[in-house]
Amino acid sequence: VNDVHVMGAWARFSGGEGKILYLADGNGDFVRSIGLDADLSGGGMGLRSKRFSMIVDDGKVTALNVETKPGVDESGAAHILGQLSVLATT
Repeated sequence: VNDVHVMGAWARFSGGEGKILYLADGNGDFVRSIGLDADLSGGGMGLRSKRFSMIVDDGKVTALNVETKPGVDESGAAHILGQLSVLATT
């Protein structure tokens, strides 16, 4: 859950600008609507999203990877690139 300015900076920093669509969810409306919001107010961080990655093809979610423990085993680049390579062959 970040604003458009943070996402723009992340796009430039990561080298993905113009290659990947970076979307902001400043108010957390999207993550709340799909049940992936996390209230971290107790730690002073406010509304956040759970760590996840998603593949969307023509408006249809084809993969949703939600972390159940700290880390990026499910949502990280290696996992999602593997999913994309499988999708590319089907």
